[in-house]
Amino acid sequence: MTQSTTVAAAHEPQPIRVVLADDHPLMLRAMEDLLRSEGGFRVEAQCPDGEAALEAVRAHRPDILVLDVRMPRRDGISVLHAIKSEQLPTRVVLLAASLDEEQLIEASRLGVGGVVLKEMAPRLLIQCIRKVHAGEQWMERRAHARAFEVLLRREAGAREISKVLTIREIDVLRMTASGLRNRQIAEQLNISEGTVKTHLHSIYEKLNIRSRTELILYCRDKGLI
Repeated sequence: MTQSTTVAAAHEPQPIRVVLADDHPLMLRAMEDLLRSEGGFRVEAQCPDGEAALEAVRAHRPDILVLDVRMPRRDGISVLHAIKSEQLPTRVVLLAASLDEEQLIEASRLGVGGVVLKEMAPRLLIQCIRKVHAGEQWMERRAHARAFEVLLRREAGAREISKVLTIREIDVLRMTASGLRNRQIAEQLNISEGTVKTHLHSIYEKLNIRSRTELILYCRDKGLI
């Protein structure tokens, strides 16, 4: 090998190492074919479920994990939790057939690098992977807009009730709105059912509501549940 060839090889960019995770074999094959045809990528593993994806990330430490949100054994959000808690360096691109604001918000909190809808053009997946590998964030615009709207409404609602209710009353409010009965709330908060009723009476008066149904509707309107 000549010196010029050696120098050229030394400056050749390293491929982006990728693990693919999707429970549909055809989707896995299509993504692998796409990356191979594009060039500049190396597929380290193809995983049919979330547990296999996490094991592959631990074993290969890829640059990017392309991860379906809904999979057997572990869903995408659970895999994200594990990657964050284990401080694995792999950055994650989530694939979604449809948008779920709650999952999207949780994924953002867990540091997801990108979100791509399966219906989108394949070239956008390539673009997303490259940007996330470069340290940027890439999120499908509709997903970002909807998640941002939910977050703003939730934060505004939280600020509003924090000015009116005590911290314990907010706990009781959220638990009641999520469908828990007084006994269950009492057990979780380690207080008596009578105390729960007292808190609820205070909440009803402060928020000018008269029933559990109105309380649930209030929380939904404020983005609290």
